[in-house]
Amino acid sequence: MKKQNVRTLSLIVCTFTYLLIGAAVFDALESEYEIEHRRKYHLEEQTFKSNYNITTEDYERLRKNILKVMPYKSGRQWKFAGAFYFSLTVVTTIGYGHSTPQTTGGKIFCMCYALAGIPLCIVMFQSVGERLNTFVTVLLKQIKKCFKLKNSEVSQSNLILVAMNLSIIVLTAGAGVFSHFEGWQYIDAFYYCFITLTTIGFGDFVALQNHSALQKNPQYVAFSLFYILFGLTVISAAMNLLVLRFLTMNTEDERRDELEAAAAAQTAVKLDGDVITSNGNVVSRAQEIPEFNDHVSVCSCSCYNIRSKDKHRYKVTRSPGKISHLLQMQSVSSGQDDAISNAEDSNSIVQFNYINWKRASV
Repeated sequence: MKKQNVRTLSLIVCTFTYLLIGAAVFDALESEYEIEHRRKYHLEEQTFKSNYNITTEDYERLRKNILKVMPYKSGRQWKFAGAFYFSLTVVTTIGYGHSTPQTTGGKIFCMCYALAGIPLCIVMFQSVGERLNTFVTVLLKQIKKCFKLKNSEVSQSNLILVAMNLSIIVLTAGAGVFSHFEGWQYIDAFYYCFITLTTIGFGDFVALQNHSALQKNPQYVAFSLFYILFGLTVISAAMNLLVLRFLTMNTEDERRDELEAAAAAQTAVKLDGDVITSNGNVVSRAQEIPEFNDHVSVCSCSCYNIRSKDKHRYKVTRSPGKISHLLQMQSVSSGQDDAISNAEDSNSIVQFNYINWKRASV
């Protein structure tokens, strides 16, 4: 089995194993918390109904109203600033879900907008990430030359290390800023930055939703938009390097297989033209007749050039006849002419067969 197939199968197995491990860990961490808080909220619901004498139907209607009014409490979402923020979450596939189109025209346009915007955004981030990697490569090379290092070349491992460190800096710095403006704990802000820049976008934490920030704090809005764009560029650069590393491994394996196949092909002998066997038979186009391959021997020396298929190396055009007129004759009596002629013909046939045998077995 080829190494590429083994690697692909290993990736499939590792992915499903990783999913099973994740399910087990989340079950252990979140299951008890879910049961406890579900019981707690159910008791609060019953207490609220009994204290205010609210029926179950009215309570459900009140709950739906609260859920629907939440986006509107954070300010106007569909003015230009909020619409730009929503458009960014669409084309980057973050999709917080904090605000969604409610009109039929808005839903249709959102689908068409995402259909063209998502590929465009992916290509843009990939291209900018590649330019960033090129800039980092030149910068690292100059730094190595300044320190007069023997090896000034920049490897993929160096680029991956720089991209990872830059990603950590972006996450930690962004978490500090959002923790200050949103009033979140630092771990919640770091969680928001990671979920946003990896385009997971759960929507449990969303920036620009407090104190009508979209209309009253344009500096913070500009910072949030720039942070998302720049952070996605850095993450895309890191992902580019990781994917490129894997693709390079596959390319190296394919190149190695091609070299091995080429080396094996050099030892193969290809028959071109008609071949005369040791018993005097003529095999036409012997390379196309597999049953003769074990009985035909052809010279494989490097002194013979490989000829094209249209030019035969040698070919017998007629059956061998008497060649006594080509041999040196001696004067004999007329009574011995027939016997000498027969003997010479026999010798000629033997010599012809010997020449043919030599020609086919060299």
